[in-house]
Amino acid sequence: MKDIRVGLIGFGTVGSGLAQTLLEQKDRLLRKVGARIILARIVDINLEHLPEQFKDAQLSKDVNDIFNDPDIDIVVELIGGLEPARTFLLEAIRHGKHVVTANKALLSIHGKEIFEAAGHNNVEVGFEASVGGGIPVIKALKEGLVANRILSIMGIMNGTANYILTKMTDQGAAFDVVLKEAQALGFAEADPTYDIEGIDTAHKLAILMTISYGKLVQLKDIHTEGISKIQPIDIDFAREFGCRIKLLAISRHHGSHVEARVQPTLVPESHMLANINGAYNAIYFTGDTVGNVLLYGKGAGKMPTGSAVAADVVDIGRNILHGSIGRVPALSYLPEHIGTPTITPMTQLCCPYYFRITAVDKPGVLSTISGIFGKHSISIKSVIQKSRQQNEPVSIVLHTHEASEAAVQKAIAEIDGLEVCTEPTVKIRFLVDEPR
Repeated sequence: MKDIRVGLIGFGTVGSGLAQTLLEQKDRLLRKVGARIILARIVDINLEHLPEQFKDAQLSKDVNDIFNDPDIDIVVELIGGLEPARTFLLEAIRHGKHVVTANKALLSIHGKEIFEAAGHNNVEVGFEASVGGGIPVIKALKEGLVANRILSIMGIMNGTANYILTKMTDQGAAFDVVLKEAQALGFAEADPTYDIEGIDTAHKLAILMTISYGKLVQLKDIHTEGISKIQPIDIDFAREFGCRIKLLAISRHHGSHVEARVQPTLVPESHMLANINGAYNAIYFTGDTVGNVLLYGKGAGKMPTGSAVAADVVDIGRNILHGSIGRVPALSYLPEHIGTPTITPMTQLCCPYYFRITAVDKPGVLSTISGIFGKHSISIKSVIQKSRQQNEPVSIVLHTHEASEAAVQKAIAEIDGLEVCTEPTVKIRFLVDEPR
């Protein structure tokens, strides 16, 4: 019986989750794979001793011990970041070893180089854990939905941002207060920028778009906005409109061009994505054959992500045993059929908008603002103005009919330039469920 031997780079949260999964499920995996999957070597520069249950693995601080071990079949990179993770993956590939990673940032920026190197060296790249944690979204796209033209992708892909927005909605707490709570509980990093400003979500959307459309989408292609400007007052107004605010990844395939954006979005309470709460993730696909598909689950964490990494190890192990390397293309499409995307300019976007304008409360202000919107052909559906404390600026909230982003940008620039406006206007787009 051939063993599948694994070398692990990084024994942090996810790395230890993978090790625990392989240990606890070893008998089950043997019955499913027909070979033992052995965690043979672990490299971690910060670790002096392995936990007792992993004593059979060899611990090292030198990554070359994995590259130069001829018995290692699969190298798993779980250190994160761009470098040295990129160098490690390419070096493993150069040594003819299959690789697995959970590194969405690396793949969304250097994926082309990594996948091409793997193709030249006839090795596999597994990256299920790069999107959605324990949700098997990559496999669903590459195999389960292979007979579909993917028309749209929408999703909540960052548990930190979703946790913060859920707490703000349920408790009425301010963004900064909830962020500190999320950091204390371990849901948010000490530097939460990637999570709250939508960058982490954009990394994941780039990967999903590439697999869905057969176009190599990169981080730079995706218009990205975060949630740090959302305040409890916006949550309250969203409720009045029958919506909840979610940080959504949105892409739609228009044939000759594709939308690519990450943004806070007003989602109707009746929509499935409006009811994904806490640190959970959900990805919502529309295929031309299957219709709508929702995948839901834990988007991060030691064991869910470890489960996804283990799934890649098993898939590659099965391919090794049966000599079927490359049976499923890494990006679903064959390499020669992956092209360059044409990204829909944001100025062409057309949807309803929410605006919260903070202005001095005096006669003529609302008519001036309405006049500017009219000048730019933006039709107002409703206006809400809450009572204010004495001598304080007032919040004027407008819900528009569909308007073009180009017109909105011009109108907001003009409104924010008014002397009576005391803060930048908050703009949130309403979800339009049908492709446009």
